[in-house]
Amino acid sequence: MVDDNKNGLTARKAVLTELGFEITTATSPSAALEKYPEMNFDLVITDHRLPKIDGVAFIAAVRLLKPEVTVILLSGYVEGMGLTENSTGADVVIQKNANEIPHLTRSVNRLLRRTMKKPPSAHSKVRAKAAGASS
Repeated sequence: MVDDNKNGLTARKAVLTELGFEITTATSPSAALEKYPEMNFDLVITDHRLPKIDGVAFIAAVRLLKPEVTVILLSGYVEGMGLTENSTGADVVIQKNANEIPHLTRSVNRLLRRTMKKPPSAHSKVRAKAAGASS
């Protein structure tokens, strides 16, 4: 999970950890990209507004390293900037607002269920507990 807003990052991590997911965080795209090659992430969650590069450029960089990775993009400006799955390269785009957390948890559960239908990798870093994976 990548976000330069440490409070938002901590809150989202707490919610997803409570649901049984193992979360690795970074506060910048460069820090995330340093961790990325050594870890085998099942899902990447990124904010749109990041230092030096935006979420769309970060998604493109991540997809160069692992084209099949699943990505969720978060932004407070989804409608205003016309951010969609097609325009960003993300699998899901979520508006930051009061309904963000329910949308995020549903999307994570749905996307990881789809990903887990493939044989799991030996170094998987995001795992859903049986209770956390059900809707």
